[in-house]
Amino acid sequence: MPNNSRSKPVYSAEDLAAFSPDRDLGFPGEFPFTRGIQPTMYRGRLWTMRQYAGMGDAEESNHRYKFLLDQGTAGLSVAFDLPTQIGYDSDSPMSLGEVGKVGVAIDSIEDMQRLFAGIPLDRISTSMTINATASILLALYVALARRTGISIGKLSGTIQNDILKEYIARGTYIYPVRHAMRIVTDLFAWAGEHLPEWNNISISGYHMREAGSTAAQEVAFTLANGITYVQAAIDAGLDVDLFAPRLSFFFNAHNSFLEEIAKFRAARRIWARIMRDRFGAKIPRSWMLRFHTQTAGSTLTAQQPENNIVRTAIQAMAAVLGGTQSLHTNGYDEALALPTEEAARIALRTQQIVACESGVLNTVDPAAGSFCIESLTTQIERDVQTYFDRIEKLGGMLRAIERGWVQQEIQNAAYEYQRAIDAGQATVVGVNRFTREDEPPIPTQRIDEALERKQIDRVRALRARRDSAKWQASLESVRDRARTGANLMPAILEAVESYATVGEIASTLREVFGEYQESVTV
Repeated sequence: MPNNSRSKPVYSAEDLAAFSPDRDLGFPGEFPFTRGIQPTMYRGRLWTMRQYAGMGDAEESNHRYKFLLDQGTAGLSVAFDLPTQIGYDSDSPMSLGEVGKVGVAIDSIEDMQRLFAGIPLDRISTSMTINATASILLALYVALARRTGISIGKLSGTIQNDILKEYIARGTYIYPVRHAMRIVTDLFAWAGEHLPEWNNISISGYHMREAGSTAAQEVAFTLANGITYVQAAIDAGLDVDLFAPRLSFFFNAHNSFLEEIAKFRAARRIWARIMRDRFGAKIPRSWMLRFHTQTAGSTLTAQQPENNIVRTAIQAMAAVLGGTQSLHTNGYDEALALPTEEAARIALRTQQIVACESGVLNTVDPAAGSFCIESLTTQIERDVQTYFDRIEKLGGMLRAIERGWVQQEIQNAAYEYQRAIDAGQATVVGVNRFTREDEPPIPTQRIDEALERKQIDRVRALRARRDSAKWQASLESVRDRARTGANLMPAILEAVESYATVGEIASTLREVFGEYQESVTV
């Protein structure tokens, strides 16, 4: 039985009757960019193969990055451990048992220096998946570039910096929503002036989809967050055409192949109209939705994990046919542990096979004009508009998040899908059909338990030898700027250069802003 009940058994020209003249397909590189943001797409430039990685301490992650670069990856993507994500140092009691477990532990500029040792920051694009402490980690990256004599104007990459989706779907928030939004817009303003090649946010639907949202919800809630960020930046006095070209997005590539292709096309079209018609952006680069895609971690199964290679390949092809600008493909063993080198190699080879052997580079937007694809694109666009209307009635996205409405919508969708699996209406191969009794074990990545002690010793040694007066003054500057409303980034940069740690800077901001307390919805 098909898993995607949204699709019709057959499509025809009649299904395109609602395809009104202002939604003509046109050509790639033309407003509203349904067919892609560049006229030549992958015939002119391949998507960036950006494999997400990070584990243990900085040296271990550095080894994995060099391995991936040697295997042909074109950009780095850093996964941070949970303490780093929520602003605790490795020696905090709150970090016990979590240091280096789901990503790399970064406490200070010395860790950042070890993380990128031997990697040319001015020639490699780096993405950092970090949100609540995004400003601190970006400051560490900038400080490292300065320390190694690299002009920060040459740095290219992306800082996720999407705090709203943390309140919706992921949970690694620190501060109350409105204070967190202030930190985001401070980073916008500072990066816009000093980092011309840097994407200062990656507005993410990925984690909402991982939490169980539908394709339409993923697009609707992601773009609604995007609207909120753009409005906040404008309210802070920023010119939309100065910051909008550096906005980027992050989507999930899920299992429903045709619907996923349509999802990406719809998202581009909707965002182009929002930026031009709602916010009055004048330049075409401000209208373009540029996005990274990651294959769906939530679809990976611990049962028969080799099947995940096929799932990932299908999802990768959907992202490519949907026009992604960069792509991460998951390791087949990630339902069990962080990926081994072998799993990471196969994941990268999956992208390389799609690029080099499938023929997708020969034609720009080969899916265009399909009765099915175009009808699904229009249907997703309509569904997204319905969600926009509901969000407006609730008073906007911030209010909808604070009330727990967005979270509840995703939870309801996740429940319905799980119920379909349990009832056998949706098939997961190896889980509820085509199962096997004998499940031979596969090798998995292991994190050395001694790493946590080693990282604790490092951060304590750093504190013992740094200039205490300079460190203390830098944190006082962070505190003062937080209280007065001045841009935080210059003070945070000074603090990391004075050997203040991630946890110390985050705690200083906690003193001023407080901590977010999640509302309970029943």
